[in-house]
Amino acid sequence: MLKPITAFQVIGAPVGKGRPKFARRGNFVQAYTPTKTKDYEALVQEAATKAMRGKSPCAGAVQINFGIFIEPPKSWSKKKRADALDGKIYPTVKPDWDNIVKGIQDACNEVVFVDDKQIINSAMTKRYDENARVEVRVYEVTND
Repeated sequence: MLKPITAFQVIGAPVGKGRPKFARRGNFVQAYTPTKTKDYEALVQEAATKAMRGKSPCAGAVQINFGIFIEPPKSWSKKKRADALDGKIYPTVKPDWDNIVKGIQDACNEVVFVDDKQIINSAMTKRYDENARVEVRVYEVTND
């Protein structure tokens, strides 16, 4: 049985989690998260925190569902944009859905759930829409 924990939207173009970058600091090499990834995860964390309204993170098994909405390119013709918005053309472009999802899951750690290892089920759709955003719904999975 699924028990809703929270739902929230992250407004704006979805950002995929970037690979770590490396910088030489004297004799040492330091790994760091790209700024774009860090900024997007902070935006997600802010939306998730607001949606949780002070509730503690879930400690049990969770299911997380994603609706990823990408704006069609402005350079497309009116007809092609209309086809994309009608679901006749799918967004097979970057960012990859799994990179978007990974960044959001990491940002939800210690806010919505204790750790993303608790995720036992997930669903995702990626479509074109006039308003770029990611919609996130999180459920606790129970045996009730």
